[in-house]
Amino acid sequence: MSDIQEENSAVVPTVLPLLPLRDIVIFPHMVVPLFVGRPQSIGALEKATEGDKLIFLVSQKDPKVDTPEEGDLYRVGTVGKVAQLLKLPDGTVKVLVEGSWRACMKTFEATDELLLAEVEPLEERLVESPEVSAVMRAIKSTFESYLKLSKKLPAEASSAVSGIENPAQLADTVAGYLQVPIADKQELLELTDSTLRLECLLTLLEQEIEILQIEGRIRSRVKSQMERSQKEYYLNEQMRAIQQELGEKDEFKQEILHFEELIAKKRMSKEATEKAHAELRKLKMMSPMSAEATVVRNYIEWLLALPWKKGTKDCHDLGKAEAILEADHYGLAKVKERVLEYLAVQALVKQIKGPILCLVGPPGVGKTSLGQSVAKALNRKFVRISLGGVRDEAEIRGHRRTYIGAMPGKIIQGLRKSGVKNPVFMLDEIDKMSTDFRGDPSSALLEVLDPEQNNSFADHFLDVDYDLSPVLFIATANNLHAIPRPLHDRLEIIRVEGYSEEEKRHIARRYLLKKQAVVHGLSEQQVRFSERALYEIIRSYTRESGVRSLERNIASVMRKLAKRALLEDRKKDFKVSEGQIKKYLGVPQYRYGVCEEEDQVGVATGLAWTETGGELLSIEVMTMPGQGKLTITGKLGEVMQESAQAAMSYIRSRWQELQLAENFYSELDIHIHVPEGAVPKDGPSAGITIATALASALTGRPVRKDVAMTGEVTLRGRVLAIGGLKEKLLAARRGGIGKVLIPVENDKHLAELPQELVRSLEIVSVTQMDQVLAEALEAQTS
Repeated sequence: MSDIQEENSAVVPTVLPLLPLRDIVIFPHMVVPLFVGRPQSIGALEKATEGDKLIFLVSQKDPKVDTPEEGDLYRVGTVGKVAQLLKLPDGTVKVLVEGSWRACMKTFEATDELLLAEVEPLEERLVESPEVSAVMRAIKSTFESYLKLSKKLPAEASSAVSGIENPAQLADTVAGYLQVPIADKQELLELTDSTLRLECLLTLLEQEIEILQIEGRIRSRVKSQMERSQKEYYLNEQMRAIQQELGEKDEFKQEILHFEELIAKKRMSKEATEKAHAELRKLKMMSPMSAEATVVRNYIEWLLALPWKKGTKDCHDLGKAEAILEADHYGLAKVKERVLEYLAVQALVKQIKGPILCLVGPPGVGKTSLGQSVAKALNRKFVRISLGGVRDEAEIRGHRRTYIGAMPGKIIQGLRKSGVKNPVFMLDEIDKMSTDFRGDPSSALLEVLDPEQNNSFADHFLDVDYDLSPVLFIATANNLHAIPRPLHDRLEIIRVEGYSEEEKRHIARRYLLKKQAVVHGLSEQQVRFSERALYEIIRSYTRESGVRSLERNIASVMRKLAKRALLEDRKKDFKVSEGQIKKYLGVPQYRYGVCEEEDQVGVATGLAWTETGGELLSIEVMTMPGQGKLTITGKLGEVMQESAQAAMSYIRSRWQELQLAENFYSELDIHIHVPEGAVPKDGPSAGITIATALASALTGRPVRKDVAMTGEVTLRGRVLAIGGLKEKLLAARRGGIGKVLIPVENDKHLAELPQELVRSLEIVSVTQMDQVLAEALEAQTS
């Protein structure tokens, strides 16, 4: 027995008050403050203080049990002495106890006031040997290391332990400081062999030191990560680091497994699959919260989101496809025919490279909506991207992943949005792209729109080849000349001409009136527009090749009628006549060109093409006494000014045939003017008109009022071909012109024009300027 046991064995009672302990084990030689609140525990303390102040301190197996029975307590505890007792105002008791020696509970008795136990002191076996001394020295050294790692123990613990030479006291003192589970401490308390207790204690110390070192590494890792990133997720990082050290699964591993499953299920190309696996291996080795991991994760998500094999099945029913195209658009025969040809070949060959169609025409003629109808007829998804204002090559090819916020180009983004590999892909406003220091997007489109190359399109972001050959690309443009030549070479150009007045009237009657009536809450039968009313809107309130302004003006009339219907009678029928248009739309906005009222000298009527359609163009020439100065006004472009100079040179070369003085040009100042001076004008097609006006002014022969003309003139008087013939002839018919002079090279285009338009005009083909003058000028009177 120890000295304390021998000193007190004669006076120790066999039955002592029992104090059950929660979450603590008290060893001999320990002085511990306790807060006691349970009535039976307070009764035990009061009982102890009435006698020799001895009390049996034993730990509960489950700290949650409020009224412990014998089975809830360990058998071995410590007999302690109450050193100090203080009752607190809230009814609890603060007590200071000192552990004295080990004891074993023989019997247990519970009353309403307190718990009692019959105890028997445990005899300790102590052997003095060099082995024990070595273990004691190792414990003291290890405890020093433990104190340095642990931040929760008092500094004086080192000095309290270093001076102890008794093996049993050393073991109990160090065990009291040790922060280990209650079960481990209880196991130490129950060991009566001091040597064995020292060895177990040394093992526990070494385990705790290893745990503290791990915690230190975790804190160090989390701190360094926190310094590199935001401090806000410090706690999350610490939790993740703990899980990583314990080898537990976390959300990051679940995400990796999810990616592996998706890659296995996704039918990608061989190159893309290998790339996805390589990036996934890199992701596994990264910290999940690092910037690099975010980039890799985003890249893998893009690879998995693309439609590598998924596509829609084309509709091979030509009748159904033609019906859809006819129902959605009026006219546009060439475009419809080309789409049906594509469908027919597709049905026979099963797989052909998609054609690259380019619809060229003025605004508002239905180019974009035609793309939607093509997709509908083919039973394909429709994707549209606008290229207007795009000036960065990366918009097409994507950004490399080294850049922050890198993304694929618009082509890959559109395919992801469609979800299929073979959509109808519309590249809207392909002529509106520009170039700057970031590259030329039109050059990047060369690969996209080349059927021989786009089966292995390389987006900078994806860095793997993607097959664009199943895609049907349709581009739209207003001005063909603005498309770079190499890109133009890859496009199958289909011209979408402007609509004639008859076609606009037909479109309004067939589509626009029905649509706007429904939009404004009116029935189709309620509103009736007369033919003259529609022509009045087309001629006096719109100036365009398409029908957008026409639809806006019809919508404006419908709003006025909807207001009247609400104020008067919801079911009232409305008839809109030509006279009512001014009431609904205000004063006319435009005056369409009409022919001159009488034959005039020095005034010739030309035909011009604009983005809004054809126009009559009057060209005036005035001669004045002077010194041979030629003045050209009317905001003319460089090409048109050169045409005027060429026309003047031709007239000078023909002075004899025109019966002019040889040096007529040196005695006259000549002024050429094209009215509407604020409107820019350019192009060579006014050459023969300028030459005719010059010849009229110099010879005094009037120009016939019902004759209009178009054509480029050379210095030798040849008449060259022009463009925009349909629009020019429509303008001539609308203006009341009876005869139109055109270059003979344009005869071949007449077969493609509406025959009712050709029959309504006297069209004369000319090859030389002499023929133009003969047709346009009145005969010279003697």
